[in-house]
Amino acid sequence: MEIPFAEAWKIKMIEPIRKSSREEREKWLKDANYNVFQLKADQVYIDCLTDSGTGAMSDRQWAALMMGDESYAGARSFYELKDTITEITGFEFVIPTHQGRAAENVLFSYLVKAGDIVPGNSHFDTTKGHIESRKAFAVDCTVDIAKDTQLEAPFKGNVDIKKLEKVLSENADKIPFIIVTITNNTAGGQPVSMENLREVKKIADKYGKRVIFDSARFAENAYFIKMREEGYKDKTIKEICREMFSYADGMTMSAKKDGLVNMGGFIATRWEDWYEGAKAFVIPFEGYLTYGGMNGRDMAALAVGLKENTEFDMLETRIHQLEFLASLLDEYGIPYQRPVGGHAVFIDASKVLTKIPKEEFPAQTLTVELYKEAGIRGCEIGYILADRDPVTRENRFGGLDFVRLAIPRRTYTDNHMKVIAAALKNVYDRRNEITRGVEIVWEAELMRHFTVKLRPLS
Repeated sequence: MEIPFAEAWKIKMIEPIRKSSREEREKWLKDANYNVFQLKADQVYIDCLTDSGTGAMSDRQWAALMMGDESYAGARSFYELKDTITEITGFEFVIPTHQGRAAENVLFSYLVKAGDIVPGNSHFDTTKGHIESRKAFAVDCTVDIAKDTQLEAPFKGNVDIKKLEKVLSENADKIPFIIVTITNNTAGGQPVSMENLREVKKIADKYGKRVIFDSARFAENAYFIKMREEGYKDKTIKEICREMFSYADGMTMSAKKDGLVNMGGFIATRWEDWYEGAKAFVIPFEGYLTYGGMNGRDMAALAVGLKENTEFDMLETRIHQLEFLASLLDEYGIPYQRPVGGHAVFIDASKVLTKIPKEEFPAQTLTVELYKEAGIRGCEIGYILADRDPVTRENRFGGLDFVRLAIPRRTYTDNHMKVIAAALKNVYDRRNEITRGVEIVWEAELMRHFTVKLRPLS
């Protein structure tokens, strides 16, 4: 008999969660203006809003936490973190920040100016927000196959090299850098191949440009390279990571994902001029150079988390749970971005709620329906998150309209995945009865999805 798959860890601590009634959930949604970000965590049964900072730390991370050095300047914990980052990435210069968007804010304050153009593969919300808030423009160069959610292709997060070269050839003087998100979150948690990273770097060198990786889920990207790309099956995750980063000049990192911590981030680069430029902004925005918005104990835990999550067994367990959830959705015929990504299942709302026009935000409507069904909180990664065009101020309906079910690391069991799938099936089975969506009552100018106020149209 074949031995079944099991987790690469055992449970040492639990946190109780509670169910609620549909009547309670409908009231809570109304009070939250139908924006699930505004729900209280205690009102959520299974929380798939994000995988950012929501994972469980290991016993070794908790031990490191107690050994953290809280010195304001020159803390031992910083040097432990810096050495770990350099070992994994090869980048010599490291600046800690309190999270990924802070890293973007610091580095982009130095690199991005009004009128600039920043090409990349489906810039995520904070990345695009930090570019557009500086009156610059984010240009999406993702491969077209990413839009075909039912197509099985191994690297749907790739940069389209022809699109990238077109942008560079027409606007080289306005481009401060190229950004590649690994994995590509907005496209459905899809990985980028090593071959594609190599090609991006080759084009960048041709035009004298540098490359930044948005690296929140770099370890998961390395896992997919190992499993899907020829020539890497016998490589370790750490070896693959080192090669990936050899094709970049710098990185921003939300350590709350693949760093396995609840708060933290950093900038790392091989270029001293970028380091010196960013230093001028990290001190007023974040803190001194050797803590940059992080406690010493969090830096110590992050150093351990980066080591743990660049081991194959940890990543295999993580990805297997996503694949298990996706297999249940396959049984029920529920469409999602295929193949399943590394941190979330992205439900294709446009293929589920077919009677709702895009102007009524199908993915947000599906997010609301899923919460009402079973207290499961997902996140709209679609037309609301896309914000308005910075010039025309029209809604941007050209992308994909997903409900992202992000799975926290080392947190839920496969039984929770069964609950998620069953709740989705119940909504899917009555999809033809859902004929009206939601409308925006109030919105912020940038990154509106966090605070938007909505009302149902039915």
